Amino acid sequence: MLFPESIKDVEQLEKLLCIPNPALVDMMRRLKGDIMILGVAGKMGVTMAMLAVNAIREAGVAKRVIGVARFSNPAEREKLEHHGVETVTCDLLDREQVSRLEKVDNVIFMAGRKFGTDGSEELTWAMNILAPEYVCEHFKASSIVAFSTGCVYPLEHITSCGSTEETIPAPVGEYSQSCLGRERIFQYYSKKNGTKVLLFRLNYSIDLRYGVLHDIASNIAAGEPVNNTVGFFNCIWQGDANSNALRALEFCESPCAILNVTGPETASVEHAATIMGRIMNKPVSFKGVPGETGYLNNSGKMCKLLGYPVVSLTQMIEWQAQWFVNGGISIGKPTHFEVNNGKF
Repeated sequence: MLFPESIKDVEQLEKLLCIPNPALVDMMRRLKGDIMILGVAGKMGVTMAMLAVNAIREAGVAKRVIGVARFSNPAEREKLEHHGVETVTCDLLDREQVSRLEKVDNVIFMAGRKFGTDGSEELTWAMNILAPEYVCEHFKASSIVAFSTGCVYPLEHITSCGSTEETIPAPVGEYSQSCLGRERIFQYYSKKNGTKVLLFRLNYSIDLRYGVLHDIASNIAAGEPVNNTVGFFNCIWQGDANSNALRALEFCESPCAILNVTGPETASVEHAATIMGRIMNKPVSFKGVPGETGYLNNSGKMCKLLGYPVVSLTQMIEWQAQWFVNGGISIGKPTHFEVNNGKF
């Protein structure tokens, strides 16, 4: 696939994010039943739903994509419906509302809470524990891909090759602990009811409007030093992450399967910042004492099952820098990738 040198606006970005690869199209021909995306109005859900619709159309099959959320932003709902996604309003923290959702064969669970945890821990635990319980009770006969995070793992040394799916979780801080709690709920119901589940441990998705690279480039654009306290990270293009989440429906198991989802490289903050500064024609400086640990995950299993990401790290870095040169927007949700004490 030929990629543009730069992405000039949101319309072009979302169009690129929603192009299905041949493997996803083939999967849609095999997959039985409709797809429901819970938490569809979040950072990744809108483009995932539109990607699914595009793949279904290209596959030439009859299959519905249903997006469920509270839809506090009506524009996102309108965009989804215009693209052919059916939408349903539901508060996933309301058991009665969840019980009224249509039962479908395939569910992507994307709902969760991270930012603002510090000081409102009880809401984070409720969203990350109670909502999964209600969903598991209702969709016990479905295949469920449940989004999780690489933050359930311990911090890894930069020479370690990252945590694998066999690494024993050791979450730091209440957000990460609640994410492990979410996983345990899915694991419990997967065993209890025989529900086929895959825990989708993602870090970090790149969209240009947010993400680790966006945070680094934002500092450069503002003439501020880049925080290099956590000097290395993993990331994956959001289009690749969304495609892999949909394809993961074929790998759900009981007991739960686990899949790390990220890019194959261990990326350097200094390296990425230096390249982006050059493209943006901006000076680059750093702050903090570089550490030798971080949330680093090994995506070898993902690459074996689903193939290597289509978009490379170098391409993401170049696109991110050009996004700022072109005046691209931000959704104002920093990743806090430089945080390694669990306080988000």
